[in-house]
Amino acid sequence: MTKDAVAVHLGEIGQIAVTVPNLEEAKAFYGDVLGMKFLFDARRMAFFQCGTVRLLIGASEPGTEKPAAGMDGTILYYRVADIQAVHAALREKNVEFVQEPHLVARMKSHDLWLAFLKDPAGNMLALMEERARE
Repeated sequence: MTKDAVAVHLGEIGQIAVTVPNLEEAKAFYGDVLGMKFLFDARRMAFFQCGTVRLLIGASEPGTEKPAAGMDGTILYYRVADIQAVHAALREKNVEFVQEPHLVARMKSHDLWLAFLKDPAGNMLALMEERARE
């Protein structure tokens, strides 16, 4: 590790994504039955707050059980303070990324950045930075 390298310690899950065949049914279950606070819809996704973790429910491709593009079953999103630095540190450890860090959405108070990688078993993981606007 170089002297400027970042020590990586993914310690907080900021979001979990699950794929469902029926988005409306899942929204009713998570919101009405489980009592999670509904946040917002975005295309074929619904977001709920579950304590400090956000839950993303994404619909599978229409007419199939196959996850929608970008949704690979269940995805754990790890909150990081500096996505570029953590990405570089993991690259130094020969981690291969499926998607490089990129801006996903401009929210009212921050910009959402994501980067996707897979663990050795092929499970999808993501780095997530909610970058405050200056």
